[in-house]
This record gives sequence, C-alpha cells and structure tokens, in this order.
Amino acid sequence: MTTLAIARVRALRIVRDRVAVFFLIVLPVLVIVIIGAFTGGVGKFRVGVVQLDRAPLAAAIASDLHHAKALDARDYTSVETGKTALRRSEISTLIEIPPGTDARLRAGQSVDISVFGERTNSDQQAAVAAASAIIAANGGHVQAARFATDQLGGSFDAHLTVAQHVARSLASVGVATSVVNTNSHFLPAGFSYSAPTMLVLFVFINALAGGVAMILTRQLGMYDRMVAAPVLPRQIVIGECVVYFAIALTQSVLIVGVGAIVFGVHWGDPLAATALVCSWALVGTGAGMLAGTLFKTPEQAMSIAPMIGIALGMLGGCMWPLEIVGPTMRSIGHLAPHAWAVDGWTSLLSRSGTISDIRTDLLVLLGFAVVLLSIAIRRLRRTLVR
Repeated sequence: MTTLAIARVRALRIVRDRVAVFFLIVLPVLVIVIIGAFTGGVGKFRVGVVQLDRAPLAAAIASDLHHAKALDARDYTSVETGKTALRRSEISTLIEIPPGTDARLRAGQSVDISVFGERTNSDQQAAVAAASAIIAANGGHVQAARFATDQLGGSFDAHLTVAQHVARSLASVGVATSVVNTNSHFLPAGFSYSAPTMLVLFVFINALAGGVAMILTRQLGMYDRMVAAPVLPRQIVIGECVVYFAIALTQSVLIVGVGAIVFGVHWGDPLAATALVCSWALVGTGAGMLAGTLFKTPEQAMSIAPMIGIALGMLGGCMWPLEIVGPTMRSIGHLAPHAWAVDGWTSLLSRSGTISDIRTDLLVLLGFAVVLLSIAIRRLRRTLVR
C-alpha cells in the first residue's frame, strides 16, 4: 500500500501540471497530424468549382464533384476568384462548368470543361484524373440517354434517369491492397509512419523530462521525510518505477488509440504490438528514472533531456528511415534503443509480422531497459541511503 501511495502522489503531481499534460497528450497528437499529412496522410485534393450553368445536367456534374471521396470541392462565383485561390495554393485545381452546358448536352453537342492548374503539380494531376472520371461518368449517362431517345423515342430525361439508375446498380470494381514486398524496411506513408515513430520519440522524451519530478522531490527533502517515516527504500524505488512505467504506458496507449480510431492506423498483430509497447515503456521508465538521478537541477533536466531525446530519435530513425543512410550510420543508429523499436514497428506495419518476427527487437529493448533501470535504481538507492 505504501508503494502505491507514493506512486499515486507522484502521478497526481504530474497530472496537475498543465505543461506536462500538454507534452504528454496534446503535442504528440499534433505532430502525428502534421507529419502524417506531409507524408501522404491526406487523401483528398482541394479543387475549385465554378458552376456557370445551374441547369440539371450541369448541376449533376457539380454535385458529383462535391461528393467525390477523393476531392474536397469548393465553390467559386467566378473564374477570376478561382484563379486567385489557385495562385495562393488554396486549391490545386480549378474546374469551370461553362454556361450552356445543359443545353448543349441535350442537343447532342460536345462541351469543353476547362481545367486550370500547374502541369508540374502532382496534386493537380491527381485531382484532374479524379475529376475527369466523374465528368466522363456523367457524359456516359448523357450518351446512353441520347442513344435511347434516338432509337426508342420518348423523353430524354426519363432515359437519363434510367441510365443513372442502371449505373448505380452495376457492381463496382473493388480495390484491395496486399503486401507484395514482405522484405520492406520502410514504414507505410502517412499516419502509419508518423504515429509509431512519434510514439517512440515522445514516450522517451517525456520520460527524460519527467526526471524533473524526481529532482524536485529530492530538492524539497521529500525523500528524507519518507525515509525518516516507516517507509523502506525499496518501497520508494518501486513506487517511482510504477509511476514512470504507468505514465509511459498511458501515453503509448493514448497514441495507439488516437492513431487507430482517428487516423485509421492498423498496428499489426495485437499481441506483438502490446509486447512492443510494454517493452518501450520499460525503456522509457529506465531512462526517466536515470535522468532524475543524473541531473542536479530541474533546469538542467528541462534543457538537456529533450535535446538528448531528439538526438537519439534522429539517430534511431524516428525522423527518417535508417534505410536511406549508409551502413555505417545505420549501425551507429542501432546503438540507440529507438532504432530497435522502429524496426519492430516496421516489421508489424509493413511486413505483417508476428511476435516471433520481432523477438530480437524485443530482447534488445528489454536489455536496454534492464541496463537503464539497474543504473537508475542503484543511484536512487544510494541517494536514499545517504
């Protein structure tokens, strides 16, 4: 009970610190969003639509553009305002539906739908491809209705309704993805890249910065008062281990949950992912406690610890894949525990690995945890005995 009480008090002090809560919860999620978006996490392309014809056939094209899954369509009242937005990079492509579109289509004439954008812009090319498919589908409906009207007579609108209904009832072509390169050494793009790497980076950095609490406890003489009370040194040590592990595990679970629920990240085999999260939480526990015993003042911990965490993160592949560097730097990078954690996530997310596939990574991480915890516990016990 004494151990749990010590852990509870330490945890309450951290939870009541707004700055700590920001770094534990808010900042990791923001970084995941930013990096995920820049590495392909955003699947929609912003396009502008200038609808100069409000008749039904033109309106149907505009409506389909707005409801397309691949497009984020925004209306503009004129081509000039749309071009201004294009120059400001507010949109990647501008589509103009000219006046008279409906009348020309009903008369069996062709219609030129203008597209504005930069030919060298890859987003513009993808947006044009998506928009062209939508426009072509509408053109197919019109052609079918025109053919039926010419051959069978009757109302063009009635045949158009039938054509649209038949098109919706036809079986769609499904697209399935599968891993064809089981030797991939790169994490998937988008949020599947940013979420695991930021988990590794921020759990470690926050654990190091969490050493401030241990330093303050020592400076305020709270350890001395606890030792003077009927509290054994090993109970204090275990209490510190529990609270550091709980914080690291909580932040890891939060990032995993946000990644899965909000960003659709698939974390791979549940058992293997759980083992990897717990192993990394143990590494963070050892690093945080060691920082709390090494640094003399909170200012030292707050200024030096994050730099150490970022440097090790860069070295270990949290900022870029180690596969893009040379073999020497790759070997040096694996001196940091981060590289082994990222390797584990790469195996789970890119190669559909299981716990047996990451057993080497887990053993190395547990080795780092044992070394860090052993040094930290020995130093903390020495402080308590004094």
